[in-house]
Amino acid sequence: MAEYTALEKIRLQKLEELRAEGFEPYPTRAERTHTSTLAIAEFESAEKDAKEVKATLAGRIRANRAMGKVSFAHIEDGSGKIQLFFRSNELGKDRVDLFNRMFDLGDFIQASGVMFRTKTGEITLHVHDFKLLAKSITPLPADKDVTQDDGTVVRYAALESPEIRARQRYADLAVNPEVRETFRKRATLIKALRTFLDDHDFLEVETPILQPLYGGAAARPFVTHHNELEQDMYLRISFELYLKRLLVGNLERVYEIGRDFRNEGVSFKHNPEFTQLEFYWAYANYLQVMELTEQMVSYAAEKVTGSTTVKFGEHELDFKPPWKRVEMRTGILETSGIDIAEYKTAEELFKAIKIKHGNKTPDPKSARGKMIDFLVGEFLEPTLIQPTFLYNYPRDISPLAKSIPGDPLTVERFEGYAAGFEICNAFTELNDPIDQEQRFIDMGSDYTDDEEEKHPLDEDYLRAMRYGMPPNGGFGMGVDRLSMLLLNKHSIREVLLFPALRKEEFGE
Repeated sequence: MAEYTALEKIRLQKLEELRAEGFEPYPTRAERTHTSTLAIAEFESAEKDAKEVKATLAGRIRANRAMGKVSFAHIEDGSGKIQLFFRSNELGKDRVDLFNRMFDLGDFIQASGVMFRTKTGEITLHVHDFKLLAKSITPLPADKDVTQDDGTVVRYAALESPEIRARQRYADLAVNPEVRETFRKRATLIKALRTFLDDHDFLEVETPILQPLYGGAAARPFVTHHNELEQDMYLRISFELYLKRLLVGNLERVYEIGRDFRNEGVSFKHNPEFTQLEFYWAYANYLQVMELTEQMVSYAAEKVTGSTTVKFGEHELDFKPPWKRVEMRTGILETSGIDIAEYKTAEELFKAIKIKHGNKTPDPKSARGKMIDFLVGEFLEPTLIQPTFLYNYPRDISPLAKSIPGDPLTVERFEGYAAGFEICNAFTELNDPIDQEQRFIDMGSDYTDDEEEKHPLDEDYLRAMRYGMPPNGGFGMGVDRLSMLLLNKHSIREVLLFPALRKEEFGE
């Protein structure tokens, strides 16, 4: 059972008194003819012709002040705030007294009346009738002014704690309009990505979230059990293998925007449940995908922010095409001093890293590709501030990509970076079923059973490939990370409505 504070108990008492007086604090029906923004706009349009604007508004009470026989209040809805004006000799003294006595900040109210402009110039609803829509028992956090020793006043914002804001997002949204704007812009971003791909003849599809075998990425899955089928199932870590099955079925351009799940650590840029965009494009290669990617991201940036140049912390990122391109071997050499082409085995590369950088080394048992990935993360990635494509990756960490002609150890793969972290990943996709099967087998021998990057062999996917898969370019992008960049947010929690958090302990 909930333990109520003293203030909550007072509000509960008001709730019971309202019911005793015949007022239902949670009525079944609500009415609204205008949002606050629409009511103000309609009044401004009609004001010059002295036309009357009637409106029924609904929203949460954010301020209330009684002034003798009149009272003023501000309510807030999803579009903004508006003032209400109550007069005792019109509504009746008892009704206005009831409002001042029983209605609290945070309550939802419905008010009907006529729009007018006060002597101070504020557009206001002159209330002719009102009713309670929902009683707020727990007060919302509110801004607080604190007077310092020197007489200055410091305003402390409501709900500053990042932990509480993420855990109680409903309260965060209710008191912080800028947070609501963040998620409106995130929705605009997803719409822009979808519109861009639709306009380029891609077909939006849906693939299974519960899968009998996970694949398409290097990650540890979440495992569940299907009782009726009597088998374990996995929450998908990628859409890739199912989307590429559709290429076999002659759907030549497909994409999906949805949730992926990876049973990994939580950080400022990773949440175990995240939104992913993937597309697959028949008869294209990774160079064509690069061009489409920079066009798509710049288009989305402009739709969300009004510009292809955005502010992210101390950096000004320019997403306008073309983006910088850095070949991985060259980038690693320039930032770490190691030429990975000179070291063909994991043992040779580890020794070179140890000699060059002392104890700053990867796990000596790692595969060569993971050691190269270590060099990227430690030395190259932090230098990739402006939008950049890093391309040509080691084959043993890219089991689904085609090798570069004449270089079997390197594949046609790129990752897009900005502000020092990865935002997207793409390949010229492997479509040779014999080569693909061997790579699955090779990965099984290169990695230990408990390594997250181990990719399971998917027999059904191989069967699909044997029917014939067209050459294609594939792409994946974390929508949450792109949201961070475009909205100048430095934690993934800030762009997720309900991020993953440790279970909250409630009192008995």
